[in-house]
Amino acid sequence: MSTQPGQAKIPLMNERLDSMLRRYDELARLIEDPELVRDQHKYRDTMKEYSQVGAVAEASREVGVLTEQLEGARAMIQDEKDPDLKELAREELKDLETRLKDAGGRLKLLLIPRDPLDEKNIIMEIRAGTGGDEAALFAADLYRMYARFAETRNWKFEIMNSNETELGGFKEIVFSISGSNVYENLRYESGVHRVQRIPATEASGRIHTSAVTVAVLPEADETEVQIRQEDLRIDVMRAGGPGGQCVNTTDSAVRITHIPSGLSVHCQDEKSQIKNKAKGMRILRARIYEMEAAKAASERAEARKSQVGSGDRSERIRTYNFPQNRLTDHRINLTLYKLDLIMQGDTAELFDALKLSAREELLRSSAG
Repeated sequence: MSTQPGQAKIPLMNERLDSMLRRYDELARLIEDPELVRDQHKYRDTMKEYSQVGAVAEASREVGVLTEQLEGARAMIQDEKDPDLKELAREELKDLETRLKDAGGRLKLLLIPRDPLDEKNIIMEIRAGTGGDEAALFAADLYRMYARFAETRNWKFEIMNSNETELGGFKEIVFSISGSNVYENLRYESGVHRVQRIPATEASGRIHTSAVTVAVLPEADETEVQIRQEDLRIDVMRAGGPGGQCVNTTDSAVRITHIPSGLSVHCQDEKSQIKNKAKGMRILRARIYEMEAAKAASERAEARKSQVGSGDRSERIRTYNFPQNRLTDHRINLTLYKLDLIMQGDTAELFDALKLSAREELLRSSAG
């Protein structure tokens, strides 16, 4: 499976392209080795890398073929005597130039090293901010939006902890999402989400502005974050429901405090204290992991920060204007007039635009 015919070179990343094409040829030989198939774990990892590097090889071939066709069209314009055929060649040249530009752009983005966090599962935390009951109702709307998007991707969705209001909103809801490239798609959701709409309880029809805070935490396993038992304080209590009512009569709710960092997690959704503790440890591990990652990121040069933001949950990232059916993402100046569909989980266009902006910023940083 040679990659030599039709290869294309992009000056900015020639060295990386050549390296990946060599690796593709190497992997193509490896996956045909019967010895590899016997080691299922190694075979699965190799096939995954082969698929990822194969996308680069395919994009490179496409650029190479289009480049050759473009040169042919130019030669035809220069040598052809028939005016009709020459005009056809000019039209083909315009089309090929557009296609080559698009294919070259895709190849450049594929050459950007992937963040190893992109494939991680996540824990997402949504909390009502300013706006009282209306903010809590919008927190529930955002939760349903993410849940519906997860369904379209066949991702697994699990509520870790929630604090529901009497009107059906959430003061706080914490849930996990697991599947393929979850963090890559949802990492840019961290920040303040502002909503502008007329609350159902508003008699005068005035538009209210409320805010909800979202945090997206890549989920860490036990080998990535070591937590010593002596660094934990664990308190148990009875779980409470809306309005302070008890939802069960046993001490099943758990609060886990990580003494060195001061981070605290409360879990009460399960009737079992053991299950609540297990969920609480998953949340705590993710928060510590994020805290350490944020500290490392802050130490890097300002030029390496992504255009779509630092992921700081105090940063206002987006406005949802219901009267105008408009969503605006302030980081990339994107406005979409299909808020009704987005709230139903049709968020692929939005998430893809954020990913593309971040990768283009990485490309510019690499060029610098």
